[in-house]
Amino acid sequence: MKQEQVTFSEFGKPFQEKLAFTILEDSSFANQIGEVLDYNFFELNYLRIFVRKIYEFRDQHKKYPNKSTFEIILRTGLENEPESVKEKVRKFYASFLTGGNTVQVDYVKEKAVDFCKKQKLKEAMLTSVELLKHSSFEEIRKVIDVALKLGNNPEIGYLYNIQFDERYEIKSRNIVSTGWDVIDNMTAGGLANGELGVVIAPTGAGKSMVLVHLGAAAVKQGKTVVHYSLELDDKTIARRYDSCISGIPLNSLNAKKDFVFDKIKNLEGSLIVKEYPTKSASPETIRNHLSKLKERGIEPGVIIVDYGDLLRPVSTRKEKREELETIYEELRAIAKENNCPCYTASQTNRTGLNEPVITMESISEAFSKCFVADFIFTVSRTIDDKKTNTGRIFVAKNRFGMDGVICPITMDTSNVSIKVLEPTTETKAEIEANVAKKQQKKLIEKYDEHKKEKQKEKKPATLKNLQSLDKIKDSLLNGDVDA
Repeated sequence: MKQEQVTFSEFGKPFQEKLAFTILEDSSFANQIGEVLDYNFFELNYLRIFVRKIYEFRDQHKKYPNKSTFEIILRTGLENEPESVKEKVRKFYASFLTGGNTVQVDYVKEKAVDFCKKQKLKEAMLTSVELLKHSSFEEIRKVIDVALKLGNNPEIGYLYNIQFDERYEIKSRNIVSTGWDVIDNMTAGGLANGELGVVIAPTGAGKSMVLVHLGAAAVKQGKTVVHYSLELDDKTIARRYDSCISGIPLNSLNAKKDFVFDKIKNLEGSLIVKEYPTKSASPETIRNHLSKLKERGIEPGVIIVDYGDLLRPVSTRKEKREELETIYEELRAIAKENNCPCYTASQTNRTGLNEPVITMESISEAFSKCFVADFIFTVSRTIDDKKTNTGRIFVAKNRFGMDGVICPITMDTSNVSIKVLEPTTETKAEIEANVAKKQQKKLIEKYDEHKKEKQKEKKPATLKNLQSLDKIKDSLLNGDVDA
């Protein structure tokens, strides 16, 4: 069913003429109403042409015409219009230069923007009716949300030349420390309001432990941390915070309960852990929960999502990578909306399972999720690393300083203790070669032990076995680790 065209007719001709001329005079207002204005809202054709010429010039020249330029447009740019229309447009412009219209500008601006915004909202609601048939709630919300935001901001943006001095004023980023001096030095102090940090690691490497460390560091700084868990239950997460803050091993928390409470009771910050089943929550779920917290007077200081890959996508896409991309875009938007940093994690693909150093190539599914993040670091822990409580962090992306840096770490998962050491001078290739040599050495030691055991048996059948072991050992010594 075709919708009847709505116009400014209820406001009358003087109102519409004042509006058209105000768009020419006030570029800031022209930007604001331009987001929601339909030329057909003007009841009179000569006003539609007048306003359309203003925006056509803006689109072509990236700025609005001044009066002198617009007079030339009215003389030379109406060749395709009938003579009667040309005369009305020029006559209207001349009449306004004499100041004959007495309708107040502020009234016109307010009523015109309100009218246009309501029409855009109606369009969005009609679109939503169709989306109800086949789309998700998040898609419908976004359609309505966009309509509500249109026409709100009259600012045209940061003027590069005019506002030169402002970008050299010293401003605080309102930084939240990571709890690691080495990382803070690389990121100008840590992450700040509206920034997104991503931890990348294979399964079992300690992504959740790292997120707990970052949250605990923020709590110690007096921040309110809202920690969303989509994998572990809320009490397990809370116990990890207990262990991280108190230093008591996870398996000794019950016995040291009073000591732990003494450690956490006087903390300046606070922690809220919200658990959701895997893939049951979307970024919109998190957004709504944060809104409820604000209604209770709780302002988040750091948001942690454990982890982003386990969120339900905002909309269903053909490719999983596209769904993941939208999730990370939404998480960064949530950080911006709540004026605080957000941390999340992502899982590597299979190639990162036992890599001594994990680079961006090992990120699973959506490489594009890296684009929106401000700071990305990977955590790698081989089987031997886990035995010795060691590992490596690789700074993959850093908008605040150097990246491509490898830092050794100590990670004791028994009490969520993670320390980042000074960057190593070794390259990724050198580290991989050293790890391979260590593995080779251990294999040779194992073969030697096994050979000694066989020699003790003193059986005729073992001679052939010993010769086979010697061949394997020779292969290892020649660098064939796969032997």
